[in-house]
Amino acid sequence: MQLENYFEVLDSQDIRIKGTRIGIEIVIEDFLDGASPEEIAVRYPSLSLEQVYASITYYLANRDQIDAYIQSSWQEIERASQQQEQNPPDFIKRLRQLKQNKAYSVSG
Repeated sequence: MQLENYFEVLDSQDIRIKGTRIGIEIVIEDFLDGASPEEIAVRYPSLSLEQVYASITYYLANRDQIDAYIQSSWQEIERASQQQEQNPPDFIKRLRQLKQNKAYSVSG
């Protein structure tokens, strides 16, 4: 299977199914959760059944590599989430302050 026929590798943390904004990890996680290829294709109308099968086939042929990719993706999401929680953008700070002020005025 030629990777470039079905996937676009945007960087080491972003493998998308060609012609879509859907990452290979989305299909694989649904597959590992027990969804059939047909169910996955219905869930994501921008994917053809062929693309779903290609993603699964690629995963099964490269399981260790894709498992590591998915694990790394989850770690990056967690790291970014923690970083944003520790240093939120100014508008989030303002929203939190407004929420706190509203809660204080209701209870006080």
